[in-house]
Order: sequence, then C-alpha cells, then structure tokens
Amino acid sequence: MATPMLRWCCPGRRWIFAGIGGGSRHGRGVPTGSTSSGKRGQSSVAQQPLITAQKPRKGESEWAAVVGLEIHAQIASNSKLFSGSQVDFAAPPNSLVSFFDASLPGTLPVLNRRCVEAAVMTGLALDCHINRKSLFDRKHYFYADLPAGYQITQQRLPIAVNGSLAYSVCVGKRWSQMVTRTVGVKQIQLEQDSGKSLHDNLRSQTLIDLNRAGVGLLEVVLEPDMSCGEEAAAAIRELQLILQALGTSQANMAEGQLRVDANISVHHPGEPLGVRTEVKNLNSARFLAKAIDYEIQRQISELENGGKILNETRSFDYKLGCTVPMRDKEGKQDYRFMPEPNLPPLLLYDSGSLPTGADPQQVIDIDQLRERLPELPRVTREKLVRQYGMLPEHSFALLNEVGLLEFFQNVMKETRAEPKKVTSWVLNTFLGFLKQQNLAVSESPVTPSALAELLDLLDRKAISSSAAKQVFEELWRSKGKTPAQMVAEKQLELMQDAEALEQLCRSMLEAHPQVVTDVKKGNPRAINKLIGLVRRATLGRADPTVIKEVLERQLSS
Repeated sequence: MATPMLRWCCPGRRWIFAGIGGGSRHGRGVPTGSTSSGKRGQSSVAQQPLITAQKPRKGESEWAAVVGLEIHAQIASNSKLFSGSQVDFAAPPNSLVSFFDASLPGTLPVLNRRCVEAAVMTGLALDCHINRKSLFDRKHYFYADLPAGYQITQQRLPIAVNGSLAYSVCVGKRWSQMVTRTVGVKQIQLEQDSGKSLHDNLRSQTLIDLNRAGVGLLEVVLEPDMSCGEEAAAAIRELQLILQALGTSQANMAEGQLRVDANISVHHPGEPLGVRTEVKNLNSARFLAKAIDYEIQRQISELENGGKILNETRSFDYKLGCTVPMRDKEGKQDYRFMPEPNLPPLLLYDSGSLPTGADPQQVIDIDQLRERLPELPRVTREKLVRQYGMLPEHSFALLNEVGLLEFFQNVMKETRAEPKKVTSWVLNTFLGFLKQQNLAVSESPVTPSALAELLDLLDRKAISSSAAKQVFEELWRSKGKTPAQMVAEKQLELMQDAEALEQLCRSMLEAHPQVVTDVKKGNPRAINKLIGLVRRATLGRADPTVIKEVLERQLSS
C-alpha cells in the first residue's frame, strides 16, 4: 500500500498529497481507538506559524479543504433560558432542576430577558443584522438527558444573521507575518442546553444530571470560509475574547461553556464540494486544530487510496490524536421541527420603533444595547500597540490570559518604569511564575502595587536586575512585606559610593594580572570574570553595567 505524505499549505488553502511507493490502493487505514470525551484543555491558543503554500510537483495532486464551525456558548446568566433555576457549574447533581426543566406536565416557558440581551449584543459585536422578529421552534429528538423529548431553538427565524468575524493568523515563522482574515457568521440563535449523561463503565450504567438542562445557549454558526485547523482555532479564540469582553459568556472551554462542532470536507479545486464529516464537542482550541487537521489528512488519504468519505459524526480521541466514528448520518434524521406553541414571536425594537409608553422591562431596545457595547479585543490590541509602543504579539499575549491586561494596566498606573520594561516583567517573569504554579491571574500572591514598587526600585537603580528577581521570588513566597522592606532586610541595595567601587575595581585588576593580559589580548570573555569577582566582593550589590564601565575605563588608562 502506498505510504501517504501530506504537506500543509494552509495560507494558499491547498493541501498537497503525494503517494510514495506502490502497491494496493484499497482499504481505509483509519486508526482505531476508544471514544473519549476529551481532556480538559487550556483555552489559550498558541499561534504557530503556518507553512507557506507550495506548487504541486509531478505526481502530486492538489486538494482544497473546507471547514465550517458551529459554536455553542453558554450564556452568562444567573438563571436558565426558560425557567428560574440557578446556573452553577459546581452544584451537586440534580440540585438545580425546576418543574419546567424536568418537563412536568402543565409547566410553561418564561423567556429570560438577560439571555435575549446577550444574543443581541453578541450579534451587534459580530456586525450581524438583528431580526426585529424572531421565532422559537421545537426540535424533536430522543436523548436520555433531554426530558421533554425536544429542544426549544430558533430554526426558522433566528435572532441575528449575516455577520462577520475578523481574526489574525501567522502565515510565517515571524509575528510580523500576521494577516487578518474574515469568516462569515451565518446566524446566531437562542436555544436550550441538554442535561449531562455520566457513563459508569464499571457498573454498566448511565447516570443523568439535569442541572445543565435548560441553560441558555448561543449557537453561533460560522460559514465554511476556513481551510485548516489553525484558522479555526484562531477564529474560536477571537470569538472567545469577544464573548468575554461583552460579558455575554464566560466562554471557559474547560468547564464546557464553549463547545465547538467542526464540519470538514475536501475536494479538488474547481470541482464540487466533497462529502463532509462532523467532529463533535471539541472543548479546547488546541484539540480543535488537531482534530481538523487530522480529519483533512484522513479524508485526502482515503480518497487517494480509492475509498469513500461517509457522511458521519466523529469524535476526537486526544490520546490517539485522531478522530473516530460515532454514528453515520447517511439517513437524514427527521427532527420534526414545529413552531413552539407556548412562546409568541420575539419582537425587538430600536429607538425609532419603540412603542409609546411601553414598559422598559417588557421591551428590548437594540440601540440602547448598542450604546452599552464595550471596547472589543481588536480595538484594545491596537490601542496597546499605539499607546505603549509594544509589539503586536505582546498585545495578543496580554489579552489571551484572563485578567492579565487589567493587571498590566494597574501596574502601569503605579510605576514610573518604562512600558517596555513593565511588559517584559509581566509577560516573562510574572506570567512564567503563574504557569509554573498553574494559577490564574486572580490567584497571584503578587499584587500590581507590589510589582510596581519593585519596578520603581529597579528604575531608579536602587537594586540590580538579579536582586529584583530575588525580591520577586520572595514576594511570591511570602506576604505582608513590601519590596522596600525585603531589600533593606537582605541588604540588596546597590552601592552608591562610586569612589569605593573605583578602588575595589583597581584592586581586582592588580590582583589578577593574567586576566588583565587576556583582556588586552582581545579576549572579550575575560572581562566577565573580572565583573563576577567584583560583584562577589560586593555581595551582589554593585550594578554589573557600572562595574563594566569602570573596569573598561581603568583598563584603557
């Protein structure tokens, strides 16, 4: 059987396949493995450079991949979409279930205003057209964790349509090669979430938790405008940041607040689109990228070997790094959509069409919500680059970690240090310690005020860089003392007596004539030994830069 060789050509939206060797071209060759629900992954996306497009060589065939996404974001609301039950991720099983959530006879839905406002604000942020009239429908299917036997959604006339989402991807090895791309937003609709099925394989039983049943979801359907996993991951990360900035969803993928289904197909350019497969319930941007890229390669390999792509639902096995079949979709499922009889049409207004004397609590004003829109991540990044002169990649890093931008801005308010130095300390030292301890920014033992005071000491040359790092480590381990107190206790202040430093350097030169000879012979490393000796003699209290200046002046005289 031919051994497949695949090369990734995402920027040119082309996938190149080459068969090496000969033999049979039959058989699917799909890796097998047990279906996994997926390990909880980090929400942040590592921007990895894409390989530049190549022209196909002789014997190679060109493929184009088409990727579309369906995103389910849990709305940040205290109660569910159609009932007053609370929403709490950590609540005990089946402790937050109302009569309506359990689908008891005679119970009726009551629409949550907060959820409608969240949908409208999300639509506005994504440049969607907001439908002044939208409808609710019943979508019938049987799941053990769906008590009613149907889901209330918006199939016929959703709340928002025809928007766009701009995102950035790196098309080379350097951040300067970042490009902005746009994916269309087909629609945004409100719908209920289902409960949760917990499978106990040891006892061969399934347990049902209905706490999540009825929680409000925003389903954001993206057009199939993407062509690889990296693009999809970047688009999802940007959407995640937008939802968090709006406050419409916490969008924590690790807690299931943002789940993604990917629809993937491949075809030869100029030919009709291929049969698509759907990869369900991806709960991290990293797994999303891996699942899409694997599925694209699997489909190309399958077709090149004479196989056929099935219209099926698959899941991603993160342990094996591959997608595995769940169920086929060849026979189209009949969801028996019908209008929701217990909910009237949802009517929205703008300032020009608002009914006279209407109760503000009973109507939603689109223009009023537009005025409440906060600054979006793309604008924030541009402002950071312009205001502080930071590199674009640093602006991305500050926004990609929840709470990090606010921490940075609070440090900037209290310190006289240059923005470049503050950025370096926040992204390298501070964020590095957080990652080592697996802590969120809100859990940091070092406050913005403490870091600002430390950077002020460093800025006015009261301490050296190495002493500053020593103080930061002490701040991380113990609370209650300020950086200035730690510097005083450990005697870390830099030497301010220039004459004493001059004399110490002169004595060091006299005591090490061989090193002096090496320096004069042109060995650049020899002076580093002298600097180390002087620093050791001052117990680390002399600035290495000042020591070097003094030594070079004395050696040249």
